[in-house]
Amino acid sequence: MYDRELFIQMNRYITVAMSSTCPGLYCGRMLINGSVEGECGVCPRGERTNLQNVCERCTEAPELYDWLYLGFMAMLPLVLHWFFIEWYSGKKSALLQHITAMLECSVSAVVTLLVTEPVGQVRIHSCRVQMLSDWYTMLYNPSPDYVNTLHCTQEAVYPLYTIVLIYYAFCLVLMMLLRPLLVKKIACGLGKSDRFKSIYAALYFFPILTVLQAVGGGLLYYAFPYIILVLSLVTLAVYMSASEIQSFKNLIAKKKRLVVLFSHWLLHAYGIISISRLDKLEQDLPLLALVPCPALFYIATARFTEPSRILSEGGNGH
Repeated sequence: MYDRELFIQMNRYITVAMSSTCPGLYCGRMLINGSVEGECGVCPRGERTNLQNVCERCTEAPELYDWLYLGFMAMLPLVLHWFFIEWYSGKKSALLQHITAMLECSVSAVVTLLVTEPVGQVRIHSCRVQMLSDWYTMLYNPSPDYVNTLHCTQEAVYPLYTIVLIYYAFCLVLMMLLRPLLVKKIACGLGKSDRFKSIYAALYFFPILTVLQAVGGGLLYYAFPYIILVLSLVTLAVYMSASEIQSFKNLIAKKKRLVVLFSHWLLHAYGIISISRLDKLEQDLPLLALVPCPALFYIATARFTEPSRILSEGGNGH
């Protein structure tokens, strides 16, 4: 008898607890006129659930790391534009196309910020990223009765997920409006099929970047500082090797080499700042002194790894 009453009381307790909270990580109730109302479900865009499973408006400003992530995602199409312009365009038309690509991406970034809440201002409200699952809420739709699924898919990292996709859309539209006219005017020396190759390349890499953000946005959010450091180190080493830079004299012989070097140094610094997040300025800022080290190390050791010297020394040894 006692066990039966205890079971009934426990059952009532569980029923009350389940009625006051929502299942899953991202299902919540609406807060209307100061009272929680409605059934558990998905929160409106720009809101996410709190610890009490109530949908709250996101009104906080993004953290420094969030801005660095957005900057990284904004840099990707610009760097790819510059790479394919340098690869396919003539020397005379490349500079103007580089400037146009930067203008397209800059205007797209400003317009994207203006159309994001709060509309008309160059700032955004953000929901703080708490864990990796915040990027993939579609994988965490609960099934309270193990039969029916309660769909609570939402942008828990608002607006870090969709703002990148909106930015890519504006970049693509501006490129299609500006670049073909510019290329047609200034790239007369190239063939009809060659002059538009940098634009055709963008029509390939924009869908790839969109899928990358849609599928791997959460992973990129946590990994982008290390991606920046590794890729910038590798590309700098490849460039210096291909340009046969083995001394400071060779490095400063052409202005283009200095531009490439300083660009990589900026990427090194960007990666270091992203990793450290500048939580403790007195400890993190001295790390920026490491930025020139890879280039200095390469120049100092390049002459010891020259293939012709290694082969000649190997021949002398025999």
